[in-house]
Amino acid sequence: MFSLFGHSGARALGAALFAYCFCVTFSLTGQAGQSKTTKDGVFSSAQAMRGDALFTDKCAKCHDASLKGGVGPPLTGDVFNSNWADAPLSTLVNKIQRTMPQDAPGTLNRDQVIDLVAHILDVGKYPAGTALANDDPSLKAISFPPSTAPAPAAADAGSVHAFPPVGNMAQVMRGILFPSSNIIFNVQAEDPGAPRAIYDQGKGGFSWATWGAGIYSQWEMVDYAAIAIAEAAPLLMVPNRRCENGKPVPITDPEWIKATNDLVETGKAIYKWSQGRSVEGIDDISGQLADACLNCHVVYRDKPGGTPADPSNKAARCFK
Repeated sequence: MFSLFGHSGARALGAALFAYCFCVTFSLTGQAGQSKTTKDGVFSSAQAMRGDALFTDKCAKCHDASLKGGVGPPLTGDVFNSNWADAPLSTLVNKIQRTMPQDAPGTLNRDQVIDLVAHILDVGKYPAGTALANDDPSLKAISFPPSTAPAPAAADAGSVHAFPPVGNMAQVMRGILFPSSNIIFNVQAEDPGAPRAIYDQGKGGFSWATWGAGIYSQWEMVDYAAIAIAEAAPLLMVPNRRCENGKPVPITDPEWIKATNDLVETGKAIYKWSQGRSVEGIDDISGQLADACLNCHVVYRDKPGGTPADPSNKAARCFK
C-alpha cells in the first residue's frame, strides 16, 4: 500500500508516536502518584480553628454545632463520608461557596470556604498537615477516600435491579411530585381542552403548568403528570434514601407505606379520568390528591415547635 510518509517517514512517525505515548503515560502516572486523599493531612490546624468559629456563626443553625445534622444533613459520620466517597475536594468547596449558607448563598469568600472545609475534615477525624490551597487544580488532586460500605449484591437473572438513591426526599418531591401535582391542580382553573396561546418561554417566569404546551397538548401534559405521580411514588420507598435533614426515610413505617400506596392509587385514578378527558373527573380527584399529600405532610413534614432559625422545623421531619 502506498505510504504518504514513505518507509523512512513511517518509521520516524512510529518512533515519534511511541515517544509521545511513553511521555503521556509517564505524565499520567506521575500525576496519579501525586494525588492525595483527605487522610493525607491536607489542611492546617490554623485553618480548622478559623473554620470552627466561622461554622458556629454561619452553619451551626442548620447543621448543628457538632455537625451531626439538624435542618440540614450531617457533615460528619458515615452518611457524609458515603455521600462524598471518591469525590474531589473541589466539589465540596465549590458547592459550599455557591450554595451556602442556604439563606445567603454565595456570600462566603473562597478562603472562608477553605477554612470551613478544614473544620469539617477536622471534626471528621481526618489528620491535619499542610495548609489547604484554595485553587481548583490543587483541590481536584485531593479526594475523599473510597466508600467502605459493602457493594450491593448482584441481581439474580430476571430480577429488577435496584439503583441507589441520588436525591434526598425533598429533592424528589420538588423535582417530580410537586410540578406534576401542580399540573393536575391547574385543571381546576384552566380547561386542558380549551385553545390557548403557545407558551413562550421568553415571556414572564417559567411555568411548570404550561411549559411544553408547544410540544404536547394540554391533555397529554395531564396524562404525563398523572403517570409521573403513580410511577414516582414508589421512589419514596427506595432503601437508604435520606430526608433533607439527613435522617433516614421511614420506609418501614406502616403509615409511610400506606401514604405511598395511596399516592400510587391516586395517580392511577387521575390517569383514568385524564384518558377520558373529563375536567369534572379531574376536579373531583384533585381533592383526593390534595388529601394524599396533606395526610403524609401532617405526620412527617409539618412539624410544630419551630425556632427563628428553623421556623418550619425541618430538623424534625420524617418522624412522627
